[in-house]
Amino acid sequence: MDLFQNSDKPDFLKIPVEHGLLIYYPGFIDKSTSVRLMIRLQQEINWKQETIRIFGKSYLTPRLTSWYGDEGKSYSYSGLKLPPNPWTDLLLEIKSLIEDLVKLSFNSVLLNWYRGGNDSMGWHADDEKELGINPEIASLSLGETRTFRFRQKKNHRNSFGLPLENGSLLLMAGEIQHYWQHSLPRTAISSGDRLNLTFRSIVD
Repeated sequence: MDLFQNSDKPDFLKIPVEHGLLIYYPGFIDKSTSVRLMIRLQQEINWKQETIRIFGKSYLTPRLTSWYGDEGKSYSYSGLKLPPNPWTDLLLEIKSLIEDLVKLSFNSVLLNWYRGGNDSMGWHADDEKELGINPEIASLSLGETRTFRFRQKKNHRNSFGLPLENGSLLLMAGEIQHYWQHSLPRTAISSGDRLNLTFRSIVD
């Protein structure tokens, strides 16, 4: 069964930001489809809790992660080198839907499972050399709404938050990874599961 057979082209919001491009599609996937996607992804994906190194110390990531992509498209960050799991049919279907909307091609995806408000992601920029110059990243959110934070690298006071709703898609492009960092902070408000799929391209 095609999960997306009834999908229409969603409305979008271009978010004004200095040095970069942010486009938000709040209704990219409908609620009933999002529920079915979450169940299948939680069951089918090879989830792991990785150990990362920050300033010479090792920590368990406060979330579950997994990396899928074309053969040979490994990804490195925080002392990790992730070889890709082979694409599943479901991930390829999601990727095709996103590519058709944003008119870009992706060869890999990083999945994150936030198991409640205590799971998080610290400040960082997706500026690893494997992603090339001005990487284009499409981020799909499923489940609990969480606030995605941005701050300017040279002026942390210049910051803002964007609530990422269930079924929404956020496209990050242009120079945003050069000038901005982003994070998903812990919250006492949220207690539900959230899955995030960030489609990207590893360059040779």
